[in-house]
Amino acid sequence: MSWKITAFAPRDVVQAALLAHEEVWDWDPEIVLAGSEIEEQRPLDWQLEAWLPRKPTKKDKAAVAALFADGAPELTAEKLPETDWLVMSQTQVQPIRAGRFHVHTGDHPAIDEPGVRDFLIPASQAFGTGQHATTAGCLAMLTHMKGEGVTARNIADIGTGTGLLAFAALDLWPRALALASDIDAVCTQVVEDNAAANGFTMGGGAGELVMTIAAGCDNALIQGRAPYDLVIANILAGPLIELAPDFAKICAPGGNLLLAGLLTTQEEAVRRACFRAGFRLAKRVVNGDWSILWLRRRAAR
Repeated sequence: MSWKITAFAPRDVVQAALLAHEEVWDWDPEIVLAGSEIEEQRPLDWQLEAWLPRKPTKKDKAAVAALFADGAPELTAEKLPETDWLVMSQTQVQPIRAGRFHVHTGDHPAIDEPGVRDFLIPASQAFGTGQHATTAGCLAMLTHMKGEGVTARNIADIGTGTGLLAFAALDLWPRALALASDIDAVCTQVVEDNAAANGFTMGGGAGELVMTIAAGCDNALIQGRAPYDLVIANILAGPLIELAPDFAKICAPGGNLLLAGLLTTQEEAVRRACFRAGFRLAKRVVNGDWSILWLRRRAAR
């Protein structure tokens, strides 16, 4: 039995609710959220949808309502036809075409273009809350960094989720050592499955990916494999600010830091924290409401 809770609100309100959800550490993992525009002709009118494998309780509705800082809009609940509710929550995910990469779910075909790397990320595992502008921005920025002559021999993807950005980095620098980490233990199997589906080998050698579960950079494996000449973190502004000193500790002098998951309104605070930690801005890109930052750690004197 599957149910869905829906709330209609302006785009910025729904996006703020999705960000608030990421901060709730005890969120019920059976409640899956997604935000999207209602119609293409009304880009500012959005809906927040929450899928559940049960009839919503008062507690479930209260949890969704609490994500709206200034008071929740009216919530409606409906029973859905029997189906895979988690896959259903992702069926509207459109392919990403960014930089040299094309990323799609099983609902969309691969493309065969010279110089384009195709990734298949199953729908039930794809893209978290659907804030794809950050993922696309990172893919484009990684491609740009490669074109600018960046050499990555040791890579860390902090907060990897599905493993996608680690895969993209390994595709660009195929002989690199690569590590991916996430705070959520379920990501280990997700990354391993996605690696197999996309032709990557799990392991600790050159051209392979090793996965670990960690909160931020506080992990023996992450620290033991440092320093990295490329650190990627597509998470949220708050953790990015908190982790800036830790990024500096694991990033090699002159190394590269790619950050995303921050709104343009949060960029100044993130950049300030990174500057204090010893990074300078190499390039910034804005994708919708989101900023993608390429920073470099100051070289040792």
